[in-house]
Amino acid sequence: MNNPTAAILIIGNEILSGRTQDANTQFIARQLEKLGIDVIEARTIRDDATKIITTVRELSSTYTYVFTTGGIGATHDDITAACMARAFNKQLVQDPEIVKLLSDYYKGHLNEARLRMALVPEGSTLIHNALNSAPGFQVENVFCMAGIPSVMQAMFDTLIPRLNQGAPIYQKSLVFAITENTIADDLAGIQAIYPDVEIGSYPYFRPTGDYGVVLVLRTRDQGMLDRALQSIQEMVAKHGVIPQVETK
Repeated sequence: MNNPTAAILIIGNEILSGRTQDANTQFIARQLEKLGIDVIEARTIRDDATKIITTVRELSSTYTYVFTTGGIGATHDDITAACMARAFNKQLVQDPEIVKLLSDYYKGHLNEARLRMALVPEGSTLIHNALNSAPGFQVENVFCMAGIPSVMQAMFDTLIPRLNQGAPIYQKSLVFAITENTIADDLAGIQAIYPDVEIGSYPYFRPTGDYGVVLVLRTRDQGMLDRALQSIQEMVAKHGVIPQVETK
């Protein structure tokens, strides 16, 4: 089967400046993997209207889904909603459901700045969350969520039923103390035998002086994963090493 595809778009100057560490890409990618949705690329861009509009148009036309985080708050630099409206040639409108949610939440302290969070592209479907009143929104195939990781995660949980799911990916990791270049040729031979198994090789060097390699095997065929895993175990055993198998 052809799995749905996705792109992740992180919007925010604070990420590119290094002031804030991006935790959202990792969370979204892992959740989509469980749903059988292939993440093809992830981008991080500034709070720049032209850049947001052109990037969203490109990604939306290329992938089944686009997931964005950031820029849907109440401050002057929260421009994601307005940019999404322009990207899809829609009006930016005040959603009455959001206004009610905000009014109930702020209990008499709903000001003009907070009302900005009620502006969404016309025809959007809301993405609710259990942490606060301000929802995200879906326009076309683009899901716009908050930049705060805890809020974004709450939003993501509510949109899962809307997604078309694909075949899950099976994954296992092998960890063993050997240099990467020692097994490079053997590993290339195994990869040629199992082209449908993605085999990633990641060396590590620890402050204690320990070193080694982590091999990550990923595929949608459980049987092929097991066979490839056995082949690698037999290969490294010839080098006098017994790997530790970890299921991820």
